[in-house]
Amino acid sequence: MAFSGRRKSVDPKRAADAETVRTAAVALLARRDFASNELREKLASQGYDRDVTAGVVTELIGRHVLDDGRYAENYVAYHSKRGQGPVRIAADLRALGVPAELIEGALAAGPDWRALAQEVRRRKFGPEPPENWSEKARQARFLQYRGFSADHIRSAVSADFDPDSRT
Repeated sequence: MAFSGRRKSVDPKRAADAETVRTAAVALLARRDFASNELREKLASQGYDRDVTAGVVTELIGRHVLDDGRYAENYVAYHSKRGQGPVRIAADLRALGVPAELIEGALAAGPDWRALAQEVRRRKFGPEPPENWSEKARQARFLQYRGFSADHIRSAVSADFDPDSRT
């Protein structure tokens, strides 16, 4: 028997019932943590009434079941352990609707970003620093893609990295 990837739509009467929305929200939160805006959008995409969903999310925030600050801290910890930098992590959190002050606080409480950039570079390219400009540029592009800032990249590739000079 084949299953389609589509879910049944929610009964319109139940979609406006706060208890039904709360049950669906808690079921989603049991699987993984969500940012409040992300949870609101997920429930709305499943067919639940937006006004009721907003009320339920506000209630869950008040009961500390849902916490954007905690979500941001966990997101930073998890993604930094995967070798991602603060620029990329901040962009992802902004896209999820996490407030800027919570993002800044979570990034400030995160790891030493320079040391992480150096570790990521070492894991990918080995312990020896790059010898020529083209190799430095290649490693810098890799670190930039991973979400590290220019200062972090400069310290990871080498202190004398200057993209304007061709060694």
